[in-house]
Amino acid sequence: MKIMKKYMKVCFEQNKKAYNISIMKKEMKFAFVKTSPIMVSYFFVSCAYGLVMAQGGFGWVWSMLCSMFIYTGAFQMVLASFFASGVAFVTVIFTCVFMAARQIFYGLTYVEDFKKTGKKLPYMIHTLTDETYALLNSITEYPKDMKKENIQFYIQLFSQLSWIAGSVSGGLAGNLIPSSVTGIDYALTALFITIVVDQYRNASNHQPALIGGICSVFFLITLGSDAFLLPSLLVTSGLLMLFAKKQEVNV
Repeated sequence: MKIMKKYMKVCFEQNKKAYNISIMKKEMKFAFVKTSPIMVSYFFVSCAYGLVMAQGGFGWVWSMLCSMFIYTGAFQMVLASFFASGVAFVTVIFTCVFMAARQIFYGLTYVEDFKKTGKKLPYMIHTLTDETYALLNSITEYPKDMKKENIQFYIQLFSQLSWIAGSVSGGLAGNLIPSSVTGIDYALTALFITIVVDQYRNASNHQPALIGGICSVFFLITLGSDAFLLPSLLVTSGLLMLFAKKQEVNV
């Protein structure tokens, strides 16, 4: 009798394990299909980042570590130029904070969802990007036999892995490509232009974009390309906060 109970218990555990693996594969497949457009774009943009880092004298290991622990595509490209030009550390910190501050507001909308991931919570916070946030918002319905929080985890995991793979590939390729190759760093500029134009076309209120553009041009002309970034970010942020408060009062 005891042997039979032990046998049934082992069978139950094996079936449960097999079931979990089956569900996990379905969740990963669902997430992979949804994430594939982001993965493709991330790979090629991060390849450009790896090439820029390599041409700046930083090997693929640096590209990989930055993509693992910093993982903010826009700032990583800026950081590559900062490394090369020896920008002050204070400017680097402030630039990082202002460029990534929007993700604080992204995270607020997913506090409850990410709490369900348990020990994965810090990773979910770290890997939430503009693109993954947009993708998570676009998924209105999840399969009933799959866990929503697992799919969200795989989406963000696949996205970061593709970014890391591209960074490493670009870093390795940078050692084979002549250092005279120019224009590679324009990849992110092109991406920025595309995003700004798309947001400008879809936005009903264009004043924030105009404020940012005017401030950037003003400080670029008055302070030069080496010192305009931080003042323009500070002034733009301050004006946008005043603009937001004014709107609240009018409402």
